Amino acid sequence: MEQQRNRLDQEKFCCSICLDLLKDPVTIPCGHSYCMKCIQNFWDGEDEKRIHSCPQCRQTFTPRPVLMKNTMLADLVEELKKTGLQAAPDDHCYAGPEDVACDFCTGRKLKALKSCLVCLASYCEKHLQPHHDVAPLKKHKLVEPSKKLQENICSRHDEVMKMFCRTDQQCICYLCSVDEHKGHDTVSAAAERTERQRELEVSRLNIQQRIQDREKDVKELQQEVEAINGSADKAVEDSEKIFTELIRLMEKRRSDVKQQVRSQQETEVSRVKDLQEKLEQEITELKRKDAELEELSHTEDHNEFLHNYPSLSRLSQSTDSSSINIRPLRYFEDVTAAVSELRDILQDVLRDQRTNISLTDTEVHVSLSGPEPEPKTRAEFLKYSRELTLDPNTANTKLLLSEGNRKATLMTDQQSYSSHPDRFTGYSQVLSTESLTGRCYWEVEWRGGRVCVAVTYNNIRKAGSSNECKFGHNDKSWVLRCKKNSYTFCYNNVQTPVSGPQSSRVGVYLDHSAGILSFYSVSETMTLLHRVQTTFTQPLYAGLWIYYSYGDTAELCKLK
Repeated sequence: MEQQRNRLDQEKFCCSICLDLLKDPVTIPCGHSYCMKCIQNFWDGEDEKRIHSCPQCRQTFTPRPVLMKNTMLADLVEELKKTGLQAAPDDHCYAGPEDVACDFCTGRKLKALKSCLVCLASYCEKHLQPHHDVAPLKKHKLVEPSKKLQENICSRHDEVMKMFCRTDQQCICYLCSVDEHKGHDTVSAAAERTERQRELEVSRLNIQQRIQDREKDVKELQQEVEAINGSADKAVEDSEKIFTELIRLMEKRRSDVKQQVRSQQETEVSRVKDLQEKLEQEITELKRKDAELEELSHTEDHNEFLHNYPSLSRLSQSTDSSSINIRPLRYFEDVTAAVSELRDILQDVLRDQRTNISLTDTEVHVSLSGPEPEPKTRAEFLKYSRELTLDPNTANTKLLLSEGNRKATLMTDQQSYSSHPDRFTGYSQVLSTESLTGRCYWEVEWRGGRVCVAVTYNNIRKAGSSNECKFGHNDKSWVLRCKKNSYTFCYNNVQTPVSGPQSSRVGVYLDHSAGILSFYSVSETMTLLHRVQTTFTQPLYAGLWIYYSYGDTAELCKLK
């Protein structure tokens, strides 16, 4: 009881604007009191109207009253503060500007605990009690406190809107249903809510499923990122090892060549110096002999001359001049030529299209919306057309390439191609120079008895005559065999008959990331002959195989 009395005393000294104890209290002409700052701010907002009013009784004042501090009220508030009541434990229960206030509280209102959709009123804990105790009120629908209860009242008939018009998609009251909404598809708001609730649950299930799908996509993308990073790191590490090994081999070869040259240099110099020393010794001996003969020639005693001449006239054996092999300016030029030839070979290998290191074929295709639809018309296919050429280094020697390396013809005579490890030796096949990733489309014009239009990995075996080398007879290549009266698809040595209109032109569509490979018969219209759905693990290459009769041709068409 004492606590209740103190609370009532405190409410008498509260500002109705800030709902707190008065600060610098002032009393305006109508008798109500406010914090000086609160009423000044309130009147500042009314200055444009030039009429100032009381926030509680709405009495107006002209001109704006002069405010003076009410010292008596100020002293009373100070005394109240000294009792410690300004921070009563229940202050947090009072409704603030953002709260829903109890409609039945008088004076300073408490926060509403619930709102009633039947009474269209909000209740604090005390005033809500009848809804828990009185039987008729127990049937009312209680919800979380709401400031929008009046929106449930029909503005036309002042009735609770318990109906829903499906025709106009709006809530209405019962009188509306027999008045301006007469003849419309109307149901109770509860029935419509039940129907919409089912739709809501379906929507939530769809949303939750999409969340799961997207979380799965995110996880897969993260795994893709990790795979890309891991693959890139491994590629860098492996290439560093390979290049280091290449450099080591080159350094060793350089050291070997240098050592061989120096060793040969030493041998040759030693040989020449030995000959030089022998010649110098022979010159010395000849000079000595010449001096003795000159001395003998001046001897006057005939008997002495004849006695000494036989021994002095004999000469020692001369050095064979044929052992002196002089090669002016041509000593180790052959070594320089051999190293230069090695350099040229390495440059050719590094410049070759097959060994050129490029990242253009390592694109990562990520799509959150799934694979894109396959084109329908030839115009749509041509958006993905690729200009392809045939690689002479892969062409079998029975194939003649022409038309800028786009056309292959089966010949009776062997062609004079240089030796190359990528050349097909057992079958008259050839690959494109360009690799294929992403979405690509190309066409092949063929003439003759039998021509195969193929798509293959570059690591298909090329030397020999086994099935590992033959398009369509292994797991590295897919081929459409074109005959005059029929088509056959072949993969991994499994043949599938294909029906479709005959045409001398075949279109090939590839969606590498989606794993789609399709062959079309191209004439005035495009007809699908065969489609493959798989997973491609490497870049692909276009291939041609001409094997029926000499003079048969196949050409990669220019499409742009």
